[in-house]
Amino acid sequence: MGRKGSMIEKQINSKYLQENMTLTIYQPEDFSPLYKYQLCIMQDGNDYYQLGRVATLSDRLHDNQEITNTIFVGIHYKDKFDRREKYHPDGKQNEAYIKFLGHEVVPFLDHLFPTYYMGQSRALLGDSLAGTLALMTAIRYPNTFGKVIMQSPYVNETVLNAIKTAKNLDRIAIYHTIGKAETNVQMTNGERMDFLTPNRKLHDILQSTTSSYDYYELEAGEHTWKYWQQDMKRTLISMFP
Repeated sequence: MGRKGSMIEKQINSKYLQENMTLTIYQPEDFSPLYKYQLCIMQDGNDYYQLGRVATLSDRLHDNQEITNTIFVGIHYKDKFDRREKYHPDGKQNEAYIKFLGHEVVPFLDHLFPTYYMGQSRALLGDSLAGTLALMTAIRYPNTFGKVIMQSPYVNETVLNAIKTAKNLDRIAIYHTIGKAETNVQMTNGERMDFLTPNRKLHDILQSTTSSYDYYELEAGEHTWKYWQQDMKRTLISMFP
């Protein structure tokens, strides 16, 4: 692969999810316990490594000093059904998964690595439903997760209502993209949905309530990894300066 950093796997036996969860962690090349590190916790973890090319980007951006010390943590799903149950706001395991992130993943990583123990040094990154999960988890735990990166998140009334009533949005820095071509997206359940319109509604709420908010509508952007990957460099430089 030619990667400079180190990829390691760790397991958490989650009491909330009642299953063994794998964390795939990428450390930068010059990792040292003498430095402190930011954390970027990615749902759809394997996709971000394979399709988003996050490890390769991490090498390049650390080398060029375009981002500061950041450890990437990928958490993946078993299949599309497991993903929906955990990430969808109405999924059966959604509540348990959010608690897993807040109460099990973060203490585990803080114990494993020299971190800052601050919300502003921890980001949640996700695409589509994983982006939705990132936002919903951060508004539940704004002191734990101070940054959200969501690429083409799924937005429904549950999400919009949660954001309208959220009390701590001013503590969270948000990076939000949606493609202008995302008007007829085929979802994993076979249904089609306009993603652009509800994302614009979400943008209208967020721009007036968050302290730090970057929003981009990607020209000709569709609901695919091609466009999410093309935006990854700007994403990481913006959120891990």
